[in-house]
This record gives sequence, C-alpha cells and structure tokens, in this order.
Amino acid sequence: MKPHRRKKLGSILFIALGLSVAAGLTLYALKQNINMFFTPSQVAGGEVPKGQHFRIGGMVKDGSIAREDDSLSVNFVTTDFISEVPIHYVGILPDLFREGQGIVAEGVVDTAGVFQASKVLAKHDENYMSPEVKAALDAAGTSTEGSLPSEGYKPQY
Repeated sequence: MKPHRRKKLGSILFIALGLSVAAGLTLYALKQNINMFFTPSQVAGGEVPKGQHFRIGGMVKDGSIAREDDSLSVNFVTTDFISEVPIHYVGILPDLFREGQGIVAEGVVDTAGVFQASKVLAKHDENYMSPEVKAALDAAGTSTEGSLPSEGYKPQY
C-alpha cells in the first residue's frame, strides 16, 4: 500500500473510532436520564424491572388518599380502571392534586409493591390530561368521559 493511502486510511479509522466513542459516551449519559412511562396495569403485571426509576400515570382512586397528621407523608392509589398501584409520597403535593384526577408520579417500586414517589405532578386545569395518561387509558379501553380533552383542545394561559 502506498504511503499516502495508508495515511488516509489511518485518518479515516481514527475519525470513525472517535465518533464511535463519542456516540457511545453520549448514549451512556442519556441512559441515566431516561424515565420510562408505565401504566398501573403494566406495573401490577410485573413489566417494570426491579429498582428502575420510571414514571407511572393514571387517575387517583376515589377515597384512597390517606395523609399523616404529623408529617408530609401521603398514601394514595392510582388506577387505569383495570389495575391499581399504591403510591407513597413524602412532600408537598401540587395544589390541583385530588381524587378522581389524573397524575404522573416519578419514582421506584419497592419490594412490597408500593411505588415510592420522588415527585408527583398533577394536571394544570380541569380539561387537561397528560398525553401519556390519556393514551394509556385509551389503550386500556377505558375513559373518563367528563375529563378528557376534546380534539383540538388548546389550554388557556
């Protein structure tokens, strides 16, 4: 092989190796920040790997909120009208959090099957539902007739 071709080939291999390493490091860094979304049926069915941080979305079951008097600890149940998952959260809940409304919570399922939430997000008005929660409820064949947005709904700010 001629020296100038060997030099070009070496440059190309060096660039390809550098790009591969950069892509690998980027994907590794992003993997730590990805939050998967699961429905209560998927969590109850055991589809979530143990110890994985993820989001769960559904409706807060009526009559399931239990607050402790001396702390910020709250227990409630989220449902997709097929399965239910108990959630434990310590902290201040959003003002719009209430029974019968859609929520998305981030956290981990413990060994007892209770979702330990690190963050709870509530919808921002009475007609809005998280797209993930709406899609999950639609896929499950259930509906919350009065609270789903109509097509073309635009939130008012």
